[in-house]
Amino acid sequence: MFKVRNYIDREWVESSAAEQVLIHNPATAEVLGSVPLSPAEEVDRAAQAAAAAFQDWRRTPAGERVQYLFKLKQLLEQEFEELARSITIENGKTLKESRGELRRAIENVEVACGIPTLIQGYNSEDIAPGIDEFMIRQPVGVAAAICPFNFPGMIPFWFMPYALACGNTYVLKPSERVPLTMAKIFELLELAGFPKGVVNLVNGAKETVGAILDHPLIQAVSFVGSTAVAKQVYARAAAHGKRAQVQGGAKNPVIILPDADLEMTRPIVSDAAFGNAGQRCLAASLAVTVGAAREAFTEAICQAAAERVVGYGLDESVEMGPVITPESKNRIHGLIQRGVEEGARVLVDGRDAVVAGYEQGNFVGATVLSGVPAQGEVFKTEIFGPVLALMHVDTLEEAIGLVNRGHYGNMASLFTSSGAAARKLRYEAEVGNIGINIGVAAPMAQFPFSGWKDSFFGVLHGQGWDAVEFFTQEKVVVERWREDWARSF
Repeated sequence: MFKVRNYIDREWVESSAAEQVLIHNPATAEVLGSVPLSPAEEVDRAAQAAAAAFQDWRRTPAGERVQYLFKLKQLLEQEFEELARSITIENGKTLKESRGELRRAIENVEVACGIPTLIQGYNSEDIAPGIDEFMIRQPVGVAAAICPFNFPGMIPFWFMPYALACGNTYVLKPSERVPLTMAKIFELLELAGFPKGVVNLVNGAKETVGAILDHPLIQAVSFVGSTAVAKQVYARAAAHGKRAQVQGGAKNPVIILPDADLEMTRPIVSDAAFGNAGQRCLAASLAVTVGAAREAFTEAICQAAAERVVGYGLDESVEMGPVITPESKNRIHGLIQRGVEEGARVLVDGRDAVVAGYEQGNFVGATVLSGVPAQGEVFKTEIFGPVLALMHVDTLEEAIGLVNRGHYGNMASLFTSSGAAARKLRYEAEVGNIGINIGVAAPMAQFPFSGWKDSFFGVLHGQGWDAVEFFTQEKVVVERWREDWARSF
């Protein structure tokens, strides 16, 4: 059985952890290997190695630092299909989804390669007679990321390439549910030639996370996960004086107006709701129909849900894989039943999904609920499964009111032919990402992955300029030189 190892100070090391957790293929229930729940001492070793490497790495010119990222990009392209298969095997998503995830990861490497320009400061000459002032950016030191299971190949790249390019050293903790893909990627980081201590991998769970948040040498922490855990991570990181960017949960309503192009809207909303088995922070789990859109959209989305092909993601004909664990499957079933008890009606029921040959898999079929009450649990809770709740209102104003009523603020989308309606949503919706005729408004790497309210804690997000600002600290220099000093030469 494959045993996952840690990567510390450019060495692959066996963990001394007292406990190992089994890694399962969520589609087949096959045991893929085991991962250690590394103790705090191993986090300390990684942090010490990163701190020791920091001074040399920060003194390496930015133009030289990004050469390692150029090499990493080349290696990621070479191993693209193998890495995509790894994501599908340990996470369950389809190969198409895995390829899309990995492409987004590579795009972040590409943007981070622009650091020699992005990291530039600014200056002002003669702010007073003979006095100049300028701002420079310097790395913060050792940074760390605590990553979730749903995008094992992409989410670490929202942070890591920018941190490294800016001159920081790094400690990464992948989800203990899906550690295999990142282990393969760290093999590529090793091949790319990053110096000792610059990149470190520590596997684990709660104790490992706590050690990262408490460690005095770690200056910055990135996290993606549920809101309940995000609040704890943000508070604990702040209590130890760290800067933190902490992504929480989401609900992501999509609004369908009567003038929406239904032929376009149906597949887009279906993919947004049921893609990756609903296990993404931009999953569209709530659809709000306005006025005359109700009947036609309800019929269309139910047909799309009923026709969605569920199975093992390595099969190219499959459109949706399993959820991550049996516990997740049971929790989703429970929330569907809770919706029924609250008065919702099940239009398409995925609870009896069984895939021939993979009867032990964690499959939940695409599910559609109608008549979900705004005061109910299904409206408020991030289901993180392939469940789309339908609600109906009479006006766009009411729909935007539902969006803003929720305590999450990750994304909202609108399907319409009206520019005025699009502008109204963009202007008034209290969310960080907006989609117009887009089901999953995932920002490209040049833009921050935004989020408001209980979907994000912090100030600077992942990706783009926000990442550069997060992984650097500003230093302002005010400088005076007497002219007669120059005449001494």
